Amino acid sequence: MPATLTDLRPRFSEAEAAAFACDHYGLTGTPQPLPSDRDQNFRLVTATGDAFVLKIASAGEQRGFLEAQHAALRHLATAEVPVPRVVPSIGGEDVLTWEGQQHTHLARVLTYLPGVPLGDVHPQRPPLMRSLGQTLGRLSAALDGFDHPGAHWDFAWDVRHAPDAIRARLDLLATAAQRDRVLHFLVHFEQHVAPTLAGLRHSVIHGDANDYNVLVTPPTQPERRIAGLVDFGDLVHTVTAAEVAIGAAYAMLDQPDPLATLRAVVAGYHAAFPLTEDELAVVFPLVCARLCVSVCMSAERKQDEPANDYLTISARPAWDLLGLMQYWSPRFVAYALREACGLEPCPAAPRLRQWLADHAPEAAPIVHPDPRTNPVKVFDFSVGSTERSHLDLTTPMRAADALAAQMADAGAEVGVGRYDEPRLVYSGPQFQEALERRTRHIGLDLFQPAGSPVFAPLAGTVAEVHDYDEPFDYGPTVVLEHTPEPGLTFYSLYGHLSRADLPALTVGQRLEKGAQVGTLGAPEENGGWSPHLHFQLMTDLFGETGNFPGVAPPSLRRVWTSLCPDPNLLLGIPEAAFPPPVLDADAIWDLRKKHLGPSLSLSYREPLHIVRGYMQHLYDAEGRAYLDAVNNVPHVGHSHPRVVAAAQQQMAVLNTNTRYLHENLARYAERLAATLPEPLSVCFFVNSGSEANDLALRLVQACTGRRDLLVLDAAYHGNLTSVVGLSPYKFDGPGGSGAPPTTHVCPRPDPYRGRHRGADAAAQYAEEVRQQIEQMGAKNRPPAAFIAESILSCGGQIVMPDGFLREAYRQVRAAGGRCIADEVQVGFGRVGTHFWGFETQGVVPDIVTMGKPIGNGHPLGAVVTTPEIAAAFANGMEYFNTYGGNPVSCAVGLAVLDVIEDEGLQAKALHVGTQLREGLAALQDRHPVIGEVRGRGLFLGVELVRDRVARTPAPDVAAYVANRMRDHRILLSTDGPQHNVLKIKPPLAFINADADRLVATLDAVLAEDFARVASEGMVA
Repeated sequence: MPATLTDLRPRFSEAEAAAFACDHYGLTGTPQPLPSDRDQNFRLVTATGDAFVLKIASAGEQRGFLEAQHAALRHLATAEVPVPRVVPSIGGEDVLTWEGQQHTHLARVLTYLPGVPLGDVHPQRPPLMRSLGQTLGRLSAALDGFDHPGAHWDFAWDVRHAPDAIRARLDLLATAAQRDRVLHFLVHFEQHVAPTLAGLRHSVIHGDANDYNVLVTPPTQPERRIAGLVDFGDLVHTVTAAEVAIGAAYAMLDQPDPLATLRAVVAGYHAAFPLTEDELAVVFPLVCARLCVSVCMSAERKQDEPANDYLTISARPAWDLLGLMQYWSPRFVAYALREACGLEPCPAAPRLRQWLADHAPEAAPIVHPDPRTNPVKVFDFSVGSTERSHLDLTTPMRAADALAAQMADAGAEVGVGRYDEPRLVYSGPQFQEALERRTRHIGLDLFQPAGSPVFAPLAGTVAEVHDYDEPFDYGPTVVLEHTPEPGLTFYSLYGHLSRADLPALTVGQRLEKGAQVGTLGAPEENGGWSPHLHFQLMTDLFGETGNFPGVAPPSLRRVWTSLCPDPNLLLGIPEAAFPPPVLDADAIWDLRKKHLGPSLSLSYREPLHIVRGYMQHLYDAEGRAYLDAVNNVPHVGHSHPRVVAAAQQQMAVLNTNTRYLHENLARYAERLAATLPEPLSVCFFVNSGSEANDLALRLVQACTGRRDLLVLDAAYHGNLTSVVGLSPYKFDGPGGSGAPPTTHVCPRPDPYRGRHRGADAAAQYAEEVRQQIEQMGAKNRPPAAFIAESILSCGGQIVMPDGFLREAYRQVRAAGGRCIADEVQVGFGRVGTHFWGFETQGVVPDIVTMGKPIGNGHPLGAVVTTPEIAAAFANGMEYFNTYGGNPVSCAVGLAVLDVIEDEGLQAKALHVGTQLREGLAALQDRHPVIGEVRGRGLFLGVELVRDRVARTPAPDVAAYVANRMRDHRILLSTDGPQHNVLKIKPPLAFINADADRLVATLDAVLAEDFARVASEGMVA
C-alpha cells in the first residue's frame, strides 16, 4: 500500500527543532509551529528580535526541487516582490539532511517575512485585491526568463494536469451533485481550454498564492496592500497565466461579489504584467479548474486524515463558489476581464458597430411611421428625471396614458426610451445582482399603442421564440440571428410583443428585411409594461438561448454596452431628437473645481453623485439606493409627495412677498405658534436657520440694548458673519480667528467628556454660566442673551444634563438677558418625547429659531418670540425679507406640519429611535471602540474612542466607519470637536427595518480590522 501524506510528513518536536536550529544555524529561540500542507514548519524568534522559519520537508522531497525554490528566491531578491531570503547553515549549506524516527528529511531555514495572512484580513476591499494582482504580476515579470531544472516536475496541482487530477478523484466526492458540478467545469476545460494551453506562455510560477501564503500590511491604515509572498513549495514551470488564476481563485472565496474580486485581481496583474488576449480567455476556466482540483484533493486527503482541518479549510467556500460559477458564461467572464484590463470587452464589437454605421441607411423601418423621418418624443426615464414620463418609484408599471399625452403634445406617433439609460423602474427580483440592482437599459424602447406592427430592419433567421410571462419581464419575445457577411454574426431582440404573434414563427424560419415580426402587446401580456417594443442588438448569445438581459448592472456597464451596441446605429433616429448627454461625476467634479470655491467640501472618500431622493433613501445617478441616516433636513422624507404637491400647487398660482395679504402666511404663523408654549406667539419668517439666528440677535439687541452673547463651547449657529461669531465650532476651528469681543464662551455641558460628570453636573455647568455672567458684569458687558441648541449637534450630539438649561436660563434672566433656543436641528418632533428639544429640559425660551427640517429641504426658516420682544423690535425700522414668508414657503411649512401630525412622526421617532439606540448600545459589549451611545429619538450620536478609560478620541476610526458604511450604502457622518462622533439624524420616514439594518451593518464594520484594532492602540 503506497505511503500517504500522513506517513511521509515530518514529526519533530519543538525541542528537537530548537536544538537543530541552534546546532546547525546558530539560532536560539523558542520554535512556534506554523500550519502546513506537506511539510513541517516552525517560526523562531531570536533574542535580537530577528525571525526565521525552519522548514522540514516531507520524506521523499527532491533536493533539486528545494534548490529550485532557493534559486527562485535569490533571483527575486532585487524584485519588487517581498519574499523570504535563504539562510545558509553554519557550514554554508542551503539544505541539510535530518534523520527522523521513520524517514530522512531535508531541512532549511528562511527569513521570516512579517505581515498578516490575507485570510485574516477583513475586509478584503477592491484596492487590496488589485494590489494582490499587481504583486503577482510583478512576480511573473521578475520570473520571466528564469528557469531551473527542479521546477520541471510532475505536479498534480499543475493546471495542465487538472483533468487527470480531477478524474482520478471524482469517485471520492461525497454526493452526485458535487460530481456533476465538477464534471460541468471539467468537460468545458477539456473541450475548450486544454487544447489551447500549449500555445500560451509558460514560465516558472509560485503556484500557490492562497490567502495564507499572501501577506498584507498591518491594519494601521484604512487602505492596506500586499506585503509579501511566502511558501514556494508549489513552484512549477507551467502556463504563466495560472499564476493570476490561482491567486484569484483563493481571493474569490467567501467574497460577496466574487466576479468583482476576479476583475480586480486580474486588472492589477495585467497592469504589472500584461496578459495576452488568449491568456485572458482562459483565466476564468483556470480558476474553475484550480477550485475543482482543490475540492477533489480535499476529498482525498480528508479520507486519509479525517482529523486534519487544515487540509479542508477551503472546501466549503470552494464548493459554494463553484456552485455560483457554474451559472456564469465563460465567454462573458472573459469579456468582463478584458474590460477590467482596459481592452474592448467584446472583440467583435468594433466591426459590428462599423457595419451598422455603414449599412443603417439600407435598413427597413422597424415601426411605422418611420422614426428616421417622422417626429418622435424621446422620454427621460433616468434616475434623476424631472419629466412627467418618469415612472413612480413605487408603481413603475403602466404610464400609457401619460406617455401617449406627451407624444400627442410633441406631434409624435412614436415615443423613444433611450439606450444606456440608468433607470429605477426595474424593481422585480430578477434584476438583483450580487450587490447591486441592474439599472442600465441596454436596448432602445419604441412606444406605440398595443397592436402596432413591428418589422425586421434586416433579414435574419429566427433564433428564439419565447413567452417570458413573469412580472417585469419581456413577455412574448423573438430573437433573430443575422450573418450579413462572413465572420460577422449578431442578433436582434424584439421584446414585449403580443402573445397572438408567437405561433406564426418557428426557430430556423427565415424573415426577410421589412417582414413583420409581430405586434406590440398589451400590459397584461407583455410583463406589465406600457405597450412598447424593447429592441436590442447582441454580439454574442453565449451559446445559449433564454431571456437575454435587457438591463445591466452599473459596475459592468461597459461590458454590456460592448456586447449590446446602441440599436440606434441601425434604426437611425436623428441625433437631434435626443437631449444632450448629462454630465458624469468626473465632469461635475471638474466644473466644481473650476467654478466653485475650494472651501465647499464633499462627503466621503468616494463622493456620491446623488440625483434623486425618496423618503429615507437617496439614489445616485446609476440608481443605487442609499439608506439616508444623516440628512435631517428632509425631515418628513425626501421628496415627500404631500410637501412636493403643496409647493407645486402654490407655485403654479402665486409666489410673492409679505406686503400683500395672503392666507398661507396667516394660517402658517397660527399653526406654528400653536406648537409652542405661551408666551411664544409672534413669528418672523426667513430663508434659513442662519438667517433665523441672525434675526434673533437683532431682536435681543433691540429689547435689551446690549450686544454681548453667551454661547456654549463647540456650538454652531450658522454661516452668516454674525452667527459664525457665535460659533466656537467655527471660530476656534481651522481657519478661525477666535471669539469676537462680544462673544463669551461657557464650557460645553458634556456628561461624557466634560469636566463635570455625575448627578450634580447640571448644577456645576450652570455655575460656570453664572461665573461667566459675573465676569461680563465686572467688565460692564452684561449679556444680551444666551443662545444654545437644545441638544448640541456639531458639539457631538450631546444631551445636556437634566436641569442645566433651567438653571442656566435662570442665571441669564437674573442678569437681564434673554434666552434663545436654537431648534434648527433639534425641533419638529425629532426627539420623540416632545415636539421641541427645549421641552425635554423643562424650560420656555424667549426666542426659538428654526430652519432645516421646517421646510423639508425648502429654504425656509423662522423666529418665534414673545409679544414683548416683538414690540421692542418695532422701533420704526421696517423688517422686510423678500422671500421670507412667501406663499410657497408657507404652503410647504403647512404641509410639513400636516405630515408630522397625520403620519404620527413624533411617536415614530420615539419608537424607531428607541429601538435604534438600544441596538447601538448593545454593540458596546462587542466593540470597545464605542465609548458612548447617546441622544433622544432620532437624534443620536455614537462616540468612538481609542481607550474607554482615557476616552481618547478616535477621529480616524469614525471617518473610516462613515466611509465603510457608505460602501454598504448607508449614509452616516461624523461630528464633534474631535470629529469622532458618528451622527445619526435620518428623515423621520426611517422604519424599524432600517434601524436593524443600520445596527447590523455597523456591527460588521466595527469588526473590521482597522476599526477593531483601535481599542487595542494599534491605529496610528
